[in-house]
Amino acid sequence: MNRKHFLSTLATTAGLTTLPALTRLQQAAASLTPHEERWLIPPYLKPGDVIGITCPAGHITLDEIKPAIRIMESWGFRIRIGNTVNKADFSFGGTDQERQQDMQSMLDDPTIKAIMCGRGGYGSARIVDQLDFTRFIQQPKWVIGFSDITVLHCHISRLYGIATLHSKMCNSFPDDYAKAEPIVQQTISSIKDALCGQQLQYTTFSDTRNRTGVAKGILVGGNLSMIQSVLGTNSELDTIGKILFLEEVGEYLYSLDRMFNSLQRAHKLDNLAALIIGGFNRIKPDDPGEEFGRTVYDIVMEKVKDFSYPVCFSFPVGHQKDNYALKCGIMHQLSVGNEEVTLSELR
Repeated sequence: MNRKHFLSTLATTAGLTTLPALTRLQQAAASLTPHEERWLIPPYLKPGDVIGITCPAGHITLDEIKPAIRIMESWGFRIRIGNTVNKADFSFGGTDQERQQDMQSMLDDPTIKAIMCGRGGYGSARIVDQLDFTRFIQQPKWVIGFSDITVLHCHISRLYGIATLHSKMCNSFPDDYAKAEPIVQQTISSIKDALCGQQLQYTTFSDTRNRTGVAKGILVGGNLSMIQSVLGTNSELDTIGKILFLEEVGEYLYSLDRMFNSLQRAHKLDNLAALIIGGFNRIKPDDPGEEFGRTVYDIVMEKVKDFSYPVCFSFPVGHQKDNYALKCGIMHQLSVGNEEVTLSELR
């Protein structure tokens, strides 16, 4: 067994924590209580189904996605390569119009059953308001990715209540799967398991800084800076009664504090079922004489000290090798114990 965590496909049953009371305004805004919510789950894939690859954010070449194509074809799927693959407008995967049109064609095409984003970077927010989800709502499909793709997860979550898949993208598939590290194989395989409808469960050793407890709620989340960036827009993430997971990379500690402060001021941390902190990696060093003086743990716990819900640190999600697929918009149970943490998809 991997020392840090292992992947299984058995969901378990446990009790619920008592969630903080909702404010009157939040109660009025919610047509269903968090545990009554039922999102629309796109059809799971079967052999022969088509996965489209597009670049709504950063650019990627055809050569760079060939490992992903080989692996997904070995799973029995057919691949449709979008027009933005091999295109570049500086850092973008083509112009805003090209990226919007490519994503739109995949949202509209009924023969495409899942949309895999080539990579993250930046750019999804520049096109999301120009996308028409009419046909997507009529025939939902899995939208797959993380990092900048969090914008799409948030948008689809808030406006349409349709499940999406937070996972590695084409740029993270190994050149030779058979020779890849076990953790890389496991995380790539978790994408297949998720798309094929397996009931996922992840167990990891407990971080000593965790706040223990058991909670149940719909899983939402993604990249912290992207979630903070959509506050006040129609893509703003609804976190009431949810299990929220967050990850980030390449930021200063004071910037992380600023983003968490924004979530706090917007009351996005008030009524969670639970909070999952994934990888917060490649933190930039403070300038000499301008040390922030707080760790990621300090920043998080300062913002949630007034609440009693479970908090889990070091969960295997984010800009790192151990970045497992997570189904956003599906009911999960989080059990944070002294020895281990388990996140289980519920049916």
